[in-house]
Amino acid sequence: MASVDDCRAALARLTANLAANAEEVRDKVKVDRRMVCRVTDLRIAFRGRLRDGELVDVAEEDDPDAHITLAAESDDLIAMVDGKLDFLQALASRRVRVSANPFDLIKLRKLL
Repeated sequence: MASVDDCRAALARLTANLAANAEEVRDKVKVDRRMVCRVTDLRIAFRGRLRDGELVDVAEEDDPDAHITLAAESDDLIAMVDGKLDFLQALASRRVRVSANPFDLIKLRKLL
């Protein structure tokens, strides 16, 4: 099991990757949505906002009113961020769960 610091570092890498490719991401996914990532085995959550192709305002707290919710164990979260675990495979095997309205899911799928 990874630590809270490991998860925080993984989300920082994800944030940096999105920022470095913001124009490309923005062209694929034009959304402004509050997101939350719940790390189930550590019982923590990170909230943020996907806006203009970037993940911004990331903080270690839950957002029960988030538009998009992702839930995964710490090791799976880190593996997905690092490209060692395919998101669709993790979703199909229920290692990760996503909750969002269908229109947001269609838009987010463009990122995969």
